[in-house]
Amino acid sequence: MRKELEKYFRTEKLPHIWCPGCSHGILTGAVIRAIDNLKLDQKKICIVSGIGCSSRAPGYMNFYTLHTTHGRALAFATGIKLANPDLKVIVLTGDGDCAAIGGNHFIHAARRNIDITTVVFNNNIYGMTSGQYSPMTPRGAYATTAPYGNIDRSFDLCKLAQSAGATYVARGTVYHIPQLIKLIEKALQHKGFSFVDAVSICPTYFGRKNKMASPVKMMEFIRDASIPIKSAEKLSKEELAGKIVIGEFYEEQAPEYTEEYAKVIEKVREGN
Repeated sequence: MRKELEKYFRTEKLPHIWCPGCSHGILTGAVIRAIDNLKLDQKKICIVSGIGCSSRAPGYMNFYTLHTTHGRALAFATGIKLANPDLKVIVLTGDGDCAAIGGNHFIHAARRNIDITTVVFNNNIYGMTSGQYSPMTPRGAYATTAPYGNIDRSFDLCKLAQSAGATYVARGTVYHIPQLIKLIEKALQHKGFSFVDAVSICPTYFGRKNKMASPVKMMEFIRDASIPIKSAEKLSKEELAGKIVIGEFYEEQAPEYTEEYAKVIEKVREGN
């Protein structure tokens, strides 16, 4: 880690307790580097998490932070943003925390277009609680709660976010870190609900259950399966099966929720 980045960490909390080979530290570093590259005011940032492996990240990060209940990070973040519109509010969440238990909060935060940046640490499984399948576990993959293979279809989180109303949507991976940092930077600069699906790895639970226990093998899988969005547009649905499409999917400008809410408050005060 570069010496100048140490100020963004609660070094007294390190070393972290993530499993060997877990890539959540890489994703945490990507968020930190994006913040540093943009020269954002450290005292104007609040990072919020729910419950899960990903949600340990804010504990190591030297900002205003809030570790909330399972699936509710976006609900708490919405309250923080409404009460303090000048804060840059960032939610770090896992695929289970965001898309299962917190799924309803996720779609409504996107629908409202509230100015929150959400980064999903997507490792395809509930790691902290021993490897149950999540809404992002691929169909046919194994988990402790899917010993014969998962029969559920997984979400495409980027399509879900865009369909729900998110105004910036992107996907990156732990293998493509320079690109991921740039995507997070774009998300942080965007006015409105911005969403980055950050594909991660869990060698301990997803890897062992699916014969990819080596972090290197999991990284190689991400490398080989990833395809830029421009290249993906030229392929058929069948050719895209099993691929991880990465890049920027969507961006638009739309009224932001806290600004619209402030207008309502002003009308009430004026008695209109």
